Amino acid sequence: MASTETIATSLPGAPEQLSTRVAFFIAGFGMAAWAPLVPFAKARAGLDDGMLGLLLLCLGAGSIVAMPLSGALAARFGCRRIIIAGSAMLCLALPMLASVSSFALLVPALLLFGAGVGLVDCVVNIQAVIVERASGRTMMSGFHGLFSVGGIAGAGGVSAMLALGASPFVAALVVVALVAAALAFAAGNLLPYGSSGSGSGPAFAIPHGVVLFIGALCFIVFLTEGAVLDWSAVFLSSVRGVDPSHAGLAYTAFAITMTIGRLTGDRIVRFFGQNRIIVFGGLCAAAGLAIATLVPFWEAALLGYALVGAGCSNVVPVLYSAIGRQKVMPEHIAIPAVTTLGYAGILAGPAAIGFVAQLTSLSAAFLLIAVLLVGVAASSRWLR
Repeated sequence: MASTETIATSLPGAPEQLSTRVAFFIAGFGMAAWAPLVPFAKARAGLDDGMLGLLLLCLGAGSIVAMPLSGALAARFGCRRIIIAGSAMLCLALPMLASVSSFALLVPALLLFGAGVGLVDCVVNIQAVIVERASGRTMMSGFHGLFSVGGIAGAGGVSAMLALGASPFVAALVVVALVAAALAFAAGNLLPYGSSGSGSGPAFAIPHGVVLFIGALCFIVFLTEGAVLDWSAVFLSSVRGVDPSHAGLAYTAFAITMTIGRLTGDRIVRFFGQNRIIVFGGLCAAAGLAIATLVPFWEAALLGYALVGAGCSNVVPVLYSAIGRQKVMPEHIAIPAVTTLGYAGILAGPAAIGFVAQLTSLSAAFLLIAVLLVGVAASSRWLR
């Protein structure tokens, strides 16, 4: 770990900003590459839907275990080593997930994959907070935008390779080679230290005060993303009568505006201010869900989900920037805590939507999330 003197004389600059963007791309690219491989793993292992659902929980379990520990690991060993270690875990697990044919072997492979994803996801945000603070200007939306670009490239690239006749194992090896190349490019300028003052304190702690509040807001936004990911196609096909082969257009509209919003977000945040982004973003996303749910045309639903993506795009980056400004908890503890809460929203979102839909209707479940998003918009006054 670098000494205090080294840290003081080596403030991050343009090379570290570029490496942070590459690291975010790696995080999104590696995680999304698994999605097109899921049907092949299911068929290879002969899993039914219930067993597949149980297996997919392992990814979340691995991440949830690794995330709270990531801040302490980054404090002890530096962001660079933990990002490399997490990426190596991801690269080791992915070919296994693309080739093993038994449930008993898929479980540890997916746990390892989830742990790698969790480590990289948390520590790149720790590095991003440090780099943004050193730059003196808003950069977080752009960093998260590269995660979205990586996700599109990962899912789209693997899908294209499979469509062209590549085996899942070969596609996984290509992903591993690209991640390794990107990591080799970025590693030299990843930070060899963690957050300032992170050498003391507990490895992890239950969030409290404003950190808990920020975590709850991230939970709602990530819950919204998880709900759109898993239920928007179901809504289009079952409620709006869209052919199932076209139902994926809902998430496509969401992902496009989310990515565009983040790539242009730094300039937008600087112009409007972070508090207004939370207000407008929460209201825009809530309005989008209301339009998608209440206007009885599938075209309106696509517009609505596009508004959800645009609204949510910069709320989470702004909240991560707020973590870097708060003084209630050390950021090497606060960032993993908030990331874990947010990730819990992605995991809980689909199940919660299903539960509410079972009791009432899918439309009612989406409207409930819209109400929560209005609450996110109203929360900005407490984050000034």
